[in-house]
Amino acid sequence: MRLAVAALVAALGLGALLALPAPSGERDEPAPWSRAASMPQRRSYIAGAELGGLLYAAGGMVGETGRPLATVTRYDPASDSWQTVRPLPQATRAAAGAAVADRVFVVGGTTAAGNTAAVWAYDPARDRWSPRAPLPEPRYNHSAVALDGRLYVLGGLADRRPSRDVFVYSPGENRWRRTSPLPRALHAFGAVAFAGELWVLGGRRGERVLRTVFTFDPETGDWRHGPAMARPMELLGADTSGDEIHAVWESTYQIYNASTGAWRDGPSLATTRHALEAFAVDGVLYTIGGCTTALRDSPAVERRPIEA
Repeated sequence: MRLAVAALVAALGLGALLALPAPSGERDEPAPWSRAASMPQRRSYIAGAELGGLLYAAGGMVGETGRPLATVTRYDPASDSWQTVRPLPQATRAAAGAAVADRVFVVGGTTAAGNTAAVWAYDPARDRWSPRAPLPEPRYNHSAVALDGRLYVLGGLADRRPSRDVFVYSPGENRWRRTSPLPRALHAFGAVAFAGELWVLGGRRGERVLRTVFTFDPETGDWRHGPAMARPMELLGADTSGDEIHAVWESTYQIYNASTGAWRDGPSLATTRHALEAFAVDGVLYTIGGCTTALRDSPAVERRPIEA
C-alpha cells in the first residue's frame, strides 16, 4: 500500500494528490457559524422581512418586561452594518413580517392596548409607513409569507386560542380574503414559500412542540402533509435557498433538501435562541435577534455560507 501511494505521488505530484476527491461516503465538514454586526438593540419576537437584499427587523419586545417596541432597523449584508429607519406607528410585538410589491409589511401582533389587526406598509424610498386594510381579525404568533405577488397570513393566536385561518392580501386591491384553512390550528410555527407552494414547519399545539410539515398549493387550494422534520421546533426562523429549506431554533438547525426529500442536521448556533428571524441572502444564512434559553433577549446576528 505504501509503495502504491509513493508511486501515485511521484506520478501526479503532491498537490494533485491532495486535490483528489474524498473517498465515497465521506463529506466535507459543514461551514460553521460566525458573528456579524449585532442589532443596535436586543430584541425578540420581531417582524422580519427581506427586500432588495436588505434585512428589516420591525418592532418586537424586551423579553424580560414584555414591553412592545416601535424600533425598526435595517441590516445591509454587503457592509455588515445596521441603520435605524422610521419607527412603526405603533409599538408592536409578535407581529409577522414579509415583503411584497416593493414594500415591507408588518401584520397584526400585540400592542400595549392588546392584540391588533393593524397592517402597516413601509416604503423604503420615502422612509414612510402607511396603514393598509386591516386583517379580518387580530392575530399574534402567526406567520406571513409572500408568494406570487400576494401576502399570506397563516394561523397564530386569536384571543389565546390557536387558529386555522389563512388570509390572503392583494396589494393592488388592498383587500383581504380567506382561503383554505390550515389542516389544524397552530401557532409559533415557521412558514416559507418553496417550489411555488407554502410550507408550514413545526409550531405548537397545546403543550406539544411539533415536527409536522404541511404544504399548500395556491393553485388548487389543497393542503397536504409534507416531509416531517427529524426534530420538533417552535418559534423558529426559516428561509429557503435554491432547493433547500433552512430552519433554526435554539440549538437545533435542520436543512431540507428537495433532491433527497430528507432533512439533515446543520451546526448549532453559537448563541442558542428562540423567537428569532432567519434570512438567506446571496448564499449566506443570517439569524437575527431572539431570546436565549436564559430568557434574555439577544442582539446577536450569526451567519454561515450555505452554497458552494
